[in-house]
Amino acid sequence: MNQRDNPPSSTPVCDRMRNSSNWNPDWDSFATLDAAWTEKFMAMGTAPMVSGLLDAKTIEFLAIAVDASCTHMYAPGVRRHIRKALELGATKEEINAVLQCVSVLGIHTMSLGAPILLEEATAHAQRNAASAS
Repeated sequence: MNQRDNPPSSTPVCDRMRNSSNWNPDWDSFATLDAAWTEKFMAMGTAPMVSGLLDAKTIEFLAIAVDASCTHMYAPGVRRHIRKALELGATKEEINAVLQCVSVLGIHTMSLGAPILLEEATAHAQRNAASAS
């Protein structure tokens, strides 16, 4: 068989992710719409993992944090990465610490919004008081 019969894939990163069960089926629609963009996006997102700069357990901790974050909340990924972290020797306490760290992402809503609410409520009350006078 020559190369013409079996040309190289134009999406090797996405193909590897699919074959290793690291593919989220929710990505299928944008991969269908623009395979080249999806390939570049996935290559960028996986670069830190394949670079060898971080050990495998740390990569799993980061993947748990991303998948469990309030902006992602992808349970199958959380499950897969917790399972892999445990296989790599992570303890339940370490994984719990990762989840506790990522849970603070949600507090940013209040950190941003509460002071603005207090400022705007005060300004509103002052405007109402001024117009009532």
